[in-house]
Amino acid sequence: MDDGTGVGGGVEHAVWERAFPVRYLLVQVDYDGDEEYWGRCAGVEGLFVDKLPPRREVLTLRGCTPEGPLRDALAPDGEATALLGEVCVEVWDEEQPLQWWSLVDTVVLAHQPNAGDPGLVDVVVGAGVEEERHWRHTLPAEPRFKMLAATSNDLPSAGWCQKIDGLFVPRYGHPAVPLHLIGCEPAEPLLTVLRRRRKYDQDRVELRALDRNGQEMYRLPVYLRIETARPSVLGADLFDIKLTDGGPDRPSTAARPVWDAWYRGFPATRNLWAPYGTEGRQAWLDLTTPDRNAQGPDRSGGVHHLDGRFVTDRPGLYCALAEALVGPGSFFGREWDGFKDCLGGGLGIAPPFTLVWHDSQVAREAFADDFPDPASELTYFEEMVHLLETYGATVTLR
Repeated sequence: MDDGTGVGGGVEHAVWERAFPVRYLLVQVDYDGDEEYWGRCAGVEGLFVDKLPPRREVLTLRGCTPEGPLRDALAPDGEATALLGEVCVEVWDEEQPLQWWSLVDTVVLAHQPNAGDPGLVDVVVGAGVEEERHWRHTLPAEPRFKMLAATSNDLPSAGWCQKIDGLFVPRYGHPAVPLHLIGCEPAEPLLTVLRRRRKYDQDRVELRALDRNGQEMYRLPVYLRIETARPSVLGADLFDIKLTDGGPDRPSTAARPVWDAWYRGFPATRNLWAPYGTEGRQAWLDLTTPDRNAQGPDRSGGVHHLDGRFVTDRPGLYCALAEALVGPGSFFGREWDGFKDCLGGGLGIAPPFTLVWHDSQVAREAFADDFPDPASELTYFEEMVHLLETYGATVTLR
């Protein structure tokens, strides 16, 4: 829906007759997918937030049987690196994992034989500890700690431990970053929330960003935990609303110039994503969505040309593939599994077809050291070509 005032998004509301445009809608979606309009805003501050790294901590892995990357890090010849990167720690009972943590940027600081069993080893590591859920820190009767090292797309085992000192401690995270809704015109459901004046409300809505033509760009889930609500600087009949926290799913500051480009209108030419770095290109992919108007059977056949001049990282690869197959600004997966699903059909095109990959040497060189499967000798570039051919595409490299 676009009523000519810069307001769209598919929900019903009155005409906006002001000197400035609407840039955001507030919509609540129930479990059945039914939408209820809650309001609209001229602006939002605090939307783009860079994720802060977790605090560094020292942990001791007791009674370990090291495998893979951890075993290599403890090699006596000193040749292997002590940098383990991201490590997933799982707490197992006799059958399955019950809890898990992420150890970010993990480095081995020291190690020695275990006092109780010299055949095992105690390893001291430094890491940033991320706890995606607030576990109750209760353990099974005989817990086992499994470690997985995220060295690539795969998660090879790094071994098992009997316990981990320092893992079960309270963590309070970083201070909340507020979200400010500027020039907000509330509908009746939001007015009801404002009248309640409860600081910690649990109402969950979608903040939908619009481009200048009123077309929806992005949906961000937020909780309406309202800290303050006062007459807006843009007019007394509007509100400026401060939410105590905009949530963990906000885009990074690298996405801001990408959003600014999309605000001017849906991309109409290729390679508009190319000037951005890896984070910006990922933000570009995040703004692409499947074409909800695509109907009928998928088309096959034909020749599609991939401009490979700027394929220097994974997000750039998926931007270029989508443009080659379905056009600028279009969606055809944002990562490996998503792209694989799209090749199965449902988005207007499916193999067999011919993909002419121009300047393919750029990607070949960019992914020369990127091996997604440690057991395979294929690079990410070669795996992508193999995936396309497995699904019936003919890939011509130029």
